[in-house]
Amino acid sequence: MEGADLYLGWRTALLGLATLQILLLAVALLVETGNRVANRTLAALLAVLAGLLIPYAIGFAGFYDAFRWLTFAPFAIPLAVGPLLYGYAASLADGRLPPRWRAHLAPPVLQLAWFALCFLLPADLKWDWYTGGHRTFVAPLFQAMEIVSLAAYAFALRGVLRRQRTRLADQRSDDDRFSARWLGRLQAAILIGLVTQTGFWLWSLITGGIDFFQETGLYLALAALGLYLGVAGWRHGALPVPLPAPLPPVVAEPPTSSPPPDWAVVATDVDHRVREAGWWREPDLTLPRLSRLLGTNTGRLSRALNLGLGVNFSTFVNGLRAEGVAGALRADPDADLLDLAFDMGFASKASFNRAFKSRFGMAPSQYRRSVSDHDFADPEAKLRRVAL
Repeated sequence: MEGADLYLGWRTALLGLATLQILLLAVALLVETGNRVANRTLAALLAVLAGLLIPYAIGFAGFYDAFRWLTFAPFAIPLAVGPLLYGYAASLADGRLPPRWRAHLAPPVLQLAWFALCFLLPADLKWDWYTGGHRTFVAPLFQAMEIVSLAAYAFALRGVLRRQRTRLADQRSDDDRFSARWLGRLQAAILIGLVTQTGFWLWSLITGGIDFFQETGLYLALAALGLYLGVAGWRHGALPVPLPAPLPPVVAEPPTSSPPPDWAVVATDVDHRVREAGWWREPDLTLPRLSRLLGTNTGRLSRALNLGLGVNFSTFVNGLRAEGVAGALRADPDADLLDLAFDMGFASKASFNRAFKSRFGMAPSQYRRSVSDHDFADPEAKLRRVAL
């Protein structure tokens, strides 16, 4: 009722503190100078997540009992979460929002307009509508739409992640530095949120409805998710866009009478020249950069590696780096592994360990122990492993 006492309990304290921290992280992302499109989109997402927490942070304190006019205040717009997550993932990969992205914002804009119109109703009518028709018909519809939206955008994010991993492996040798792993964690976070929300929704359906306090776990989980996205997104905020936005497909040229290149021969020449010149030691070597060094174009070099050697660009370059580390270990088994890895061009310990094991079938430390064995058989003599 109007004039009810306010109460600052542990629920309000936790959710209020989380909301403040999420908003501060959103501000930090707005001033980040890296991938500005992605950072601003994530800042908008964090603001939406903070808005989802506000009704519960103030509700547990008794604000809605003390101030009934706050009913329908348009703090929470959950239908905006999915589109903003998708926009953030796409802009993190391409440096721009996906095509026709504004159309994805239509449902959350309509949801915002609905709450704003209901908020403007006279106080008595507003409360009757909130406890009557809205709670019976509109709120369940919104909840179903929110779950479907999150599921659809989680699936769409899977496509963004798959495309990004493929493009990075095809064009960069330092692909581990960029956003594919973070996008994978982002997708996992969305799925956790989706499962949590669906679980509470099913609980409400089975039991005939759950009250404000029974939803505490859902909103504490939402607060944790918002803090994770904010902190991890801020840590990745300085990453540049690793690749330009994908170009439209190239129309195939009409067939000519000249025979196609022997890609195995072309690839052998590329492999020899790259080894001799030592270009593979450049930490940020890319497909366009290597193409210029070889005096060719990216399409021809990519086909040579894929068709001639059966590997993508990242596997090719990091395989040469792994061979460089192996050669250095044979010369000096006591050398520091990480120093060797960075000297050979690896960007991280994780990428070094993965590439080395892919190339030689064993971890770098195991290889170092093996070179002291009198019966050691050098894997260099074997055909390069394929690890697409």
